[in-house]
Amino acid sequence: MAASTNAITVMVFGDSLSANYGMPTEAGWVTLLKERLQLQSPVYQVVNTSISGETTLGGRNRIEQALETHHPDIVILGLGANDGLRGSSINSIYDNLKAIIEACQKNNALVLLVGMQLPPNYGIAYTQKFRDIFPQLAKAYQIKLVPFLLAGFGDKREFFQSDGIHPNIIAQEKIVDNVWEVLYTMFQANQVAVNINIK
Repeated sequence: MAASTNAITVMVFGDSLSANYGMPTEAGWVTLLKERLQLQSPVYQVVNTSISGETTLGGRNRIEQALETHHPDIVILGLGANDGLRGSSINSIYDNLKAIIEACQKNNALVLLVGMQLPPNYGIAYTQKFRDIFPQLAKAYQIKLVPFLLAGFGDKREFFQSDGIHPNIIAQEKIVDNVWEVLYTMFQANQVAVNINIK
């Protein structure tokens, strides 16, 4: 990737919710984020290493290679949904995300963790434990958290594709707003860019 020496690289490391599932790449929230950042400054580079169907274990197995390839300054970590939908062990989800966060921090990358929630049919005990994974990790590792990627529309059918799981094109702007709300605070706090216009 051709980039200037002062480029700020944001790497999105997620699953189908970040991998443009069911829509053109240019319509996905990661592309919208890239466009928004580059309006702020051309130093921003956004790379999307998300894979549809990815689990936290899959992410754990490939994070080192992704870090080595892209050398991100910030990693937006959006994994866990597929584990939850499969009813995977809460401990295994936590441990896999923990390992990914530690790998990022070891490589001097800031982490923005993206929280997820499950539908109520998975039972109140499991859904609450799953939801708690993300704030627990954010607190333990002192990293920023997007509480819920689909906040503001997760219960509204009109924002989802026919499968009822994947957000549609009109939902993508809402997703990027949810991410941006927290991401810009990272730029401010860590001064990773100059003269960013946060409004």
